[in-house]
Amino acid sequence: QVQLAESGGGLVQAGGSLRLSCAASGRIFSTNDMGWYRQAPGKQRELVATFTRGGTANYADSVKGRFTISRNNAKNTVYLQMDSLKPDDTAVYYCNVRNYLSNYNFYEYWGQGTQVTVSS
Repeated sequence: QVQLAESGGGLVQAGGSLRLSCAASGRIFSTNDMGWYRQAPGKQRELVATFTRGGTANYADSVKGRFTISRNNAKNTVYLQMDSLKPDDTAVYYCNVRNYLSNYNFYEYWGQGTQVTVSS
């Protein structure tokens, strides 16, 4: 099993910044993707950014140029630096970890979510 502990959410004015952290513990595979998703009220959960086991960072178009994902493999921690925040970024942000058994088979884990609210 894998446990994910998120922190860093909160209330910020438009144009401000927040940094989310997610520390993973338990059975962490060396081959894993770590990332962030978000879900706004009345909307489906969507990908924000992922950092793949191959070392590639991927972003949703809506956050490119404003958000930066990074990871510390020694600490099994993934970060999301969010700059130039907009009211549309308001959502619950979820940490996600995929432990890969093969290219297409993986175990998936979710954090409990952290609220990010951007006021206009």
